[in-house]
Amino acid sequence: MRKTARYAALAATGLLALSSLTACANDAASTASSGSGGKGDGKGEKVKIMVGGLDKVIYLPAMLTQRLGYFDAEGLEVELLSEPAGVQAETALVSGQVQGAVGFYDHTLDLQVKGKAVESVVQFSRAPGEVEIVSTKAADDITSPKDFKGKKLGVTGLGSSTDFLTKYLAVKNGVKVSEFTPVAVGAGPTFISALQQGAIAGGMTTDPTVATILDKKAGKVLLDMRTPQGSEEALGGPYPSSSLYMQTSWVNSHKDTVQKLANAFVKTLKWMSTHSASEIADTMPADYSQGNKMLYAVAIKSTLPMFTRDGVMPADGPETVEKVLKAFNPNIQNATVDLSKTYTTEFVKKAAG
Repeated sequence: MRKTARYAALAATGLLALSSLTACANDAASTASSGSGGKGDGKGEKVKIMVGGLDKVIYLPAMLTQRLGYFDAEGLEVELLSEPAGVQAETALVSGQVQGAVGFYDHTLDLQVKGKAVESVVQFSRAPGEVEIVSTKAADDITSPKDFKGKKLGVTGLGSSTDFLTKYLAVKNGVKVSEFTPVAVGAGPTFISALQQGAIAGGMTTDPTVATILDKKAGKVLLDMRTPQGSEEALGGPYPSSSLYMQTSWVNSHKDTVQKLANAFVKTLKWMSTHSASEIADTMPADYSQGNKMLYAVAIKSTLPMFTRDGVMPADGPETVEKVLKAFNPNIQNATVDLSKTYTTEFVKKAAG
């Protein structure tokens, strides 16, 4: 928790990018994990994956695959590292610190127009899994995104997917990006504290943070995008979010390893579709429930509808993401994005076959 608070403070002062170079080394010790299969002999193919928040339910397949032993079963030695926001996972990938990132698919479009070839190789989700929460105190003042004007709104990090989606919801509802203030507050305790103390009037976050806020009666749900239906209502279509994405050059030169990763993750997605939220919660590390296993299971149950069962990119998903980004992102507004290069289904279809 102290580390998350440190990142939020650094983000607020613009020093986060500088600190992320040392963060990976620090997190390697604190969040690297070996599979429950317990190979641990150092003979597996080594892969480092940075996750935009290992304890977030939207990224649950990463740690769950480790816990189920599916990486080990594929002969992989996967080291899972954690950053508080997907934008930092993206930075770690592009700088070559890790081979894969678990974060939002929309980063692949943003990176393409910046000259970086990155693609989603396993699509975990078909909805954002995000919730726009407003504080109990501000609930009467903010009844829709039309009321974002003049408000401070929490996002995990500036340039993160929560930042992207908040800007889209504002613009879609007649509020200019310049008319509200995004505030980087991370997730979990730092987000909740900012909400309770009035540092933000509301913000976008995921479970288990959402479940905790509702349990504390610290806020109310304004928009719920944890289901495909919620995504359709808020964004106009399926919004593929959490995914395993990698640099295209690495994918093309390590196809056997990428196939093994896809095999492991597709097994996990299938396992998730046939097990209850309580069974999933029981499989995850004990500290992820923060002392309340029942509330953690509720958080998982609320978010489960967002996940795919096969890792395949949902039809029309990339087009929805492009539409959302073009609404506010000047780099993408003025660029032609080749969506076919932002994802591949080659590996997940072989895994399913």
